Amino acid sequence: MVSGNAVTDSFTVTARDGAARAGILHTAHGEVRTPAFLPVGTKATVKAVDPDELRALGAEIVLANTYHLHFRPGEELIAELGGLHAFMGWDGPILTDSGGFQVFSLRDTLLETDDDGVTFRSVYDGRPERFTPELAARVQELLGSDVVLCLDICPTAGVPRAELDEAVRRTTLWAERQRDLPRAPGQLRFAITQGGLDLELRRRSSEGLVALDFDGYAIGGLSVGEHREPMFEATTEAAALLPEEKPRHFLGIGDPVGVLEVIARGVDMFDCVLPTRTARTGSALTGEGRLNLRNARFARDERPLEAGCACPACTRFSRAYIRHLVNQQEILGLRLLSLHNLRFLLDLVAAARQAIERGEFLTWKDEALQRAKGAIG
Repeated sequence: MVSGNAVTDSFTVTARDGAARAGILHTAHGEVRTPAFLPVGTKATVKAVDPDELRALGAEIVLANTYHLHFRPGEELIAELGGLHAFMGWDGPILTDSGGFQVFSLRDTLLETDDDGVTFRSVYDGRPERFTPELAARVQELLGSDVVLCLDICPTAGVPRAELDEAVRRTTLWAERQRDLPRAPGQLRFAITQGGLDLELRRRSSEGLVALDFDGYAIGGLSVGEHREPMFEATTEAAALLPEEKPRHFLGIGDPVGVLEVIARGVDMFDCVLPTRTARTGSALTGEGRLNLRNARFARDERPLEAGCACPACTRFSRAYIRHLVNQQEILGLRLLSLHNLRFLLDLVAAARQAIERGEFLTWKDEALQRAKGAIG
């Protein structure tokens, strides 16, 4: 393991169009072209999708969950088996979150928060557990992921300002403690800004964390139940407060409209379970909106889910057949929809990157938003 000093030259901006950016994130396991969508592999697997399939779909980086992997099977075991990359059979870059979102979103399990850390009941056995900034850093060091996030406090939408204020203070305090802790070779460490929709607190959070000079920054505490327009306004402010030369990650957005809006505001990376979770409900993301394949109108529909899509579902099967699989609860149907939804979103982000490089992003975005109408998550 190595010291906790920031990694220099980990991000290169290659093109700009307004606030939107195209770039390259340089990691120990390869380069990631940004803007980039991260499929979520909560428990070291993107549900129903093989790592080789992820590569074929166009994924360059995935996200795994520190909270869940800490409890099952444990970071010591994963380290013993060669680290997270070897364990899950993915040789590309991996980002691990801190566990903070899980701890604070599962509010019924929360017991106590203080300046040292947070105590909560495990969702697995109900036993009291404690996360500290030091533990979050140590778990991710042993996992050996390429990008790690600092432990933060993520309040839900609508909490009193005093609670937001305290979340900002403690998140910055905890980030300062994690800044120089040991990390795996080449590991990048991102701090997470908080503040909800309060622009003054968002500024305070960003300025405090930027002063600590992390490898990159994540925008947290948004997409947690607030209305969309205020969320986008806060994203504009939050992204503008972060360094131009550092990567910016938005935590938890994956619908087509949301993705395009945060890219337009200068966000480089984002993750969400939406594509695979939507697939498991029997729905497909397409240019004409979200299709509920359980609907009887698809019973004789011979068309692919999306004309021109190169995913395994669209190149071989009809809407009628996938509807049959879904309604008969066949696993193949959910797998095909997962593959399609991931490909749809990855293709959308790749097209956004190309539009930025051409200097045509804003015009392209307006057209894409019209096509994506109805596909809001």
